[in-house]
Amino acid sequence: MVTVRTLLTHAVVAKGWSLHQMDVNNSFLHGNLHKDIYIKPPPNFHSLHPNVVCELQNSLYVLR
Repeated sequence: MVTVRTLLTHAVVAKGWSLHQMDVNNSFLHGNLHKDIYIKPPPNFHSLHPNVVCELQNSLYVLR
């Protein structure tokens, strides 16, 4: 915490930056999926089958 406070003090005094405090709620991360969702494979994914899709097991962000 000392390092963080030092960097913040430097940002305020030396650089003249303004600081804002905010609280981030991360409850939306790693949400459970209630439906089957399929996505295209990543560009570097190579398969023997040309029409393959990937099924999402967990979501990183809430999908609507």
